[in-house]
Amino acid sequence: MATVLVAAMPFAGHVNPLAALSAALVGRGHDVVAYTGRKYAQRFEEAGARVWLWSEAPDFDDLAIGETFPAIGRGRGLRAIVANMRELFIGTAAAQAHDVARLASDVRPDAVVADCLCLGPGLWAEREGVPWAGVSLVPLSAHNPWGPPAGSPFLPARSRPAALRNRVLAAAMSAGPGEAVRGLVNRQRSALGLGPTRRPGLDSAYSERLTIAQGIPELEYPRPEPVPGVELIGQLVPPSAGPLPAWWGRWPAGGAAGPRDPGNAQRGSHRASAPRSGRAHSRRGGSHGRRPVVVLATGGGVGLGDMPAGAFATDFLPYARILEDLDAVVSNGGYGTVLAALGAGVPLVIAGSAIDKPDIARRVAWAGAGIDLGTGRPTPSQVRDAVARVLGDPAYRRRARELGVSMRAAGGTARSVDLIETRLLGA
Repeated sequence: MATVLVAAMPFAGHVNPLAALSAALVGRGHDVVAYTGRKYAQRFEEAGARVWLWSEAPDFDDLAIGETFPAIGRGRGLRAIVANMRELFIGTAAAQAHDVARLASDVRPDAVVADCLCLGPGLWAEREGVPWAGVSLVPLSAHNPWGPPAGSPFLPARSRPAALRNRVLAAAMSAGPGEAVRGLVNRQRSALGLGPTRRPGLDSAYSERLTIAQGIPELEYPRPEPVPGVELIGQLVPPSAGPLPAWWGRWPAGGAAGPRDPGNAQRGSHRASAPRSGRAHSRRGGSHGRRPVVVLATGGGVGLGDMPAGAFATDFLPYARILEDLDAVVSNGGYGTVLAALGAGVPLVIAGSAIDKPDIARRVAWAGAGIDLGTGRPTPSQVRDAVARVLGDPAYRRRARELGVSMRAAGGTARSVDLIETRLLGA
């Protein structure tokens, strides 16, 4: 048995995948110590881990970040993104490492497994010579000399001019914003007595020994060579089970179905989905444009107004029980929901709302498994027309099913624990 420190930024979408990994490590007989914020301590305790809380690192509520980090404000726009990096994700790294150093004086971990945006535990591990792994919860953002750079509106090149454009942009991003981010990282490293990293941007958050990355190759843009240490494992959090709503199955006669999903499956309560009424209904005659459609929405219907016939809203939908009965999922691009849908072979319509979500939407469309609406605030007609296209063109479902095969083959949580045991613990 080994003692493994698992570290997660105290955001729901970060905690749940790391808690799932913690539970799997505990199930293999390992002693897990989790480092996170007070708000999510219970989630790790339920996974069988002991908890170390943020102390010198300023703890915060992920739904009210501006109260602890005023420069971030409401977390919207380029200025807020820069402030997030400077104040929170990078700016707390040295304090996190100090927390771990103090707590590790009593229980020294044999290995560290850290959310790639929770930098401090990995820096402590590097300084102390403890093997560590990163966990990437979103598509890889490591520098890609072929481009396109992460966050840009461009796709992999299909022509020589586009290839040149992408490479120039990638070089410019590395030399500009990437260099600025590296400077912030090196300031934290210096505070811990570590030498500077030469890796651009946040690339040093990817452990060259092992980085467990959610996703599959089909959602990653081509590179001249792989990112060192990265293993794509599909999804860490399996779709959750639970009871079906009381109204389940009360569809209009001959109904099919489509989804609405404004949230993130990694949150545990799915704030978005749009299923079909079931395989039998979906196969009944007529085009999707003429037969009744069942729309399932999560989030309790807040802000939805009066629900039309055939539309149902609830706080929670058990994805593990319903995903395979969906015709489509409409999402804001949360990676948890996207991976869960693709794992079940369900195509998507995505309105990428902020931060990494527009990039996720582009990747799904590029992979052929859905439609990118190109905006975080689509009109009803844009959503309607995109859903009609996804339902009417079988190529989307065929491609989603192909990606589902890849998702299942990637190994998920079980393979992640295998990798930790072999590469970090020498098992």
